[in-house]
Amino acid sequence: MLTFALRSLTAAALLALPLTAPAAADSARHGAPLPLAAAVELLPSAAESREGYQRSSFKHWNAGENPSDGCNTRAEVLIAESRVEPVVEAGCKIVAGEWYSSYDGVTLTAPGGLDIDHMVPLAEAWDSGASTWPAKRREAYANDQGAEHSLEAVSARSNRAKGDKDPADWQPPLADARCTYTAHWVATKLRWQLTVDDRERAALSDLAEGCGQETVDYEPAP
Repeated sequence: MLTFALRSLTAAALLALPLTAPAAADSARHGAPLPLAAAVELLPSAAESREGYQRSSFKHWNAGENPSDGCNTRAEVLIAESRVEPVVEAGCKIVAGEWYSSYDGVTLTAPGGLDIDHMVPLAEAWDSGASTWPAKRREAYANDQGAEHSLEAVSARSNRAKGDKDPADWQPPLADARCTYTAHWVATKLRWQLTVDDRERAALSDLAEGCGQETVDYEPAP
């Protein structure tokens, strides 16, 4: 009985230990959500370079997930994220709906006030490894609807304040959104195997310390 009790205590203690990098990587391979801090540890490190970057290197918006619907990626995201049935006119012109901008907590009903944000901006993706990708993979990245938070409809004001900054230089003005935002950023970088530089990693690690309940769930991009 004592042996059984000791074994049970040992097992419980092991479960309480933080995931090591190899254990976290194995967990990720099996699709299990990771603690945010463990997910940050999985990000590959490299210096960043913006040499040669042009926004046109990432073709967007393309015909979207369903080329037969007549809507491009931007329109498909707006339709998917509207909290009410959007009003869509001929030619997939979206004229009304209701969207919640998670960065600043603003609700908008006019699509003209929204931007479709790349969670990891195109310039940051270029700096972090996309510069070596073929054009088709950059197009896939720029139009990625295969993960829920790769693209998000947010207020134009918040998106333009974010620009091409990483979490070392920008976080959502809505404090309650910051842990979730950090998790989505890390998930996107892991999904596309994008790197982080030392300053970005330090910022993500600091943020993760204050987001102990946040987890990261991602699937590698095809």
